Amino acid sequence: MSDDLRAIGRALLSVSDKTGLAAFAGALSARGAALVSTGGSARALREAGLAVTEVAELTGQPEMMGGRVKTLHPLVHGGILARRDLEADCAAMAAHGICAIDLVAVNLYPFERAVAGGADEATCIETIDIGGPALIRSAAKNHAYVTVVTDPADYAAVIDELARHDGKVGGALRRELAARAFARTAAYDAAIAQWFAGQATGGLPARLTVSMPRRQGLRYGENPHQRAAFYVDTSPRPGVATATQLQGKELSYNNIADTDAAYELVAELERPAAAIVKHANPCGVAVGKTSLDAYRRALACDPLSAFGGIVAVNRALDAALARAVCELFTEVVIAPEADAEARAVFAERKNLRLLVAGALPDPQAPALALRSVAGGVLVQDRDARRIGPADLKVVTRRAPDEAEIADLTFAFTVAKHVKSNAIVYAKGGATVGIGAGQMSRVDAVRLAVAKAGDAARAAGESGRRTDGAAVASDAFFPFTDGLIAAAEAGA
Repeated sequence: MSDDLRAIGRALLSVSDKTGLAAFAGALSARGAALVSTGGSARALREAGLAVTEVAELTGQPEMMGGRVKTLHPLVHGGILARRDLEADCAAMAAHGICAIDLVAVNLYPFERAVAGGADEATCIETIDIGGPALIRSAAKNHAYVTVVTDPADYAAVIDELARHDGKVGGALRRELAARAFARTAAYDAAIAQWFAGQATGGLPARLTVSMPRRQGLRYGENPHQRAAFYVDTSPRPGVATATQLQGKELSYNNIADTDAAYELVAELERPAAAIVKHANPCGVAVGKTSLDAYRRALACDPLSAFGGIVAVNRALDAALARAVCELFTEVVIAPEADAEARAVFAERKNLRLLVAGALPDPQAPALALRSVAGGVLVQDRDARRIGPADLKVVTRRAPDEAEIADLTFAFTVAKHVKSNAIVYAKGGATVGIGAGQMSRVDAVRLAVAKAGDAARAAGESGRRTDGAAVASDAFFPFTDGLIAAAEAGA
């Protein structure tokens, strides 16, 4: 039955976003559809010269309670929900004077926008739509007979369908639009539930609701045989989700993950900073007088691993930095912005992906971190803690000096973004050795030392870069072996 073509004899249009409304309604009217509408939508249609019947005229009941009650009426929902091929439903329509409604175009009060804009609680409550979701769900449930449209972007598809089928809509399109409609109301309810959970002070919610629109499909996931897509919050943190890709090939799953890791890291650092990330771990991080200075110092930590990596900086890109980055094969560069000269330099490397995010994420903003496991999801607060001098407890006979404390807090900031067991040697505001993701903390210490040695030899240096360096780790040290290994490296 849902594959049948259905004519549009009457259309109910009640939208918050009036983009394209007049043109869409005009196309329906030209096909002979009678238009029914509410308040602001009805005014917009009349101003466009279209004949429209207000819902209040249809129901005989005025809008009331400031517009809270207007479409919740049997003459409306009966007209939407009636099964046109069922004798009992048709008899009920005839008995109660219910006219069929064949198309419902509704988009919802802008609750998500109100929350994202920092509206007060009363305003947020008032932008919770009640009648809209009811209309959408009624029409989507009865998609065998009714066409439902929840996004102005879908108006064109309906108009094209009417043109192809002489004023009728096919079952395939009705079903597709119904699926989108249920996804929209689910996302809307999820946003409301998340907001209410955020108002509570009792910890994590008893039921987690997550709904994110798909931003883009990806060629594959972590491996070529895995499907993948990128979904984003309706109000995302600045970063990969807000970034504009100015050039380069399509981002891959791994590109997005690594770029996010790099950008979150540099956002933690107040001075001009650069991070180079490969396979989710930094292979070099530094602060400097300029972004170019920071980048060169970050690259010096492990230039071998940096090949084909992700570069993130926390200042706008300029031409000098762009030229330096282009000296080495780089997959992705992300920054808050890039000036015209920098863009021109990068344009010569057409495969390099250049992203501008518009802003830096707030490292201390509250958010939830999710990780999937078999049959469920682990949820925790995102790690928003920053280690500062006041957090350090000195247990040695010699207290560290001011420069050593600065290096230590820098190293701890980087270690937060290195997979455990993490070891970070830092000196002068730059990493000199990183040991990431080792099963043994001692192996992580030795790996960091080995990498520092390799980089020094490649640069023609005779001394040890780890001499006098500060060391930070997220590892638990039940024995002295890891500490002894760090001390033997000159830390």
